[in-house]
Amino acid sequence: MVEPWLRGTLTEVDAVRRQVLHALELAGEDVEKWCAGLSDAEVNARPFEIASVAFHLRHIVRSLDRLLTYAEGNQLSDAQLASLRSELDGGASAAAVLTEFRKGLAAAMRRVRAISPGSYETPRGVGRKMLPTTVGGLMVHCADHTQRHVGQAVTTVKVVKGVQV
Repeated sequence: MVEPWLRGTLTEVDAVRRQVLHALELAGEDVEKWCAGLSDAEVNARPFEIASVAFHLRHIVRSLDRLLTYAEGNQLSDAQLASLRSELDGGASAAAVLTEFRKGLAAAMRRVRAISPGSYETPRGVGRKMLPTTVGGLMVHCADHTQRHVGQAVTTVKVVKGVQV
């Protein structure tokens, strides 16, 4: 199958947002391929004490929410901080985790589309220390951070299921 960035889609948006959106599309496709159909036990499994699939899927969309909040020039809410602290919680249902992932990914894609290309160089601060970056830097990090965690989730699925490669 051809990856999203090679399909010639999303030509109505500039190249930066297009590539971020394509990375998020690929993340969604990979999660559907590898994680849909996991049992509750499989989504929460932590073989060799590595992070669970549930953690990675929650962390992806909750991180996207936080990164885009900074890109939009806002600080994190108490609810966002509380959800950050619960990402590692066990006992999640696979259905709930996948629903959160799908909804969070769709929301992130809408927010990426709303970012103005003229704002990419706008300075932004991240976290309590207001570490320096830009709107464009945050957008690129949305793509690379998401892909990193999707890869970890897929690897975890393979370990949990004992997939031979």
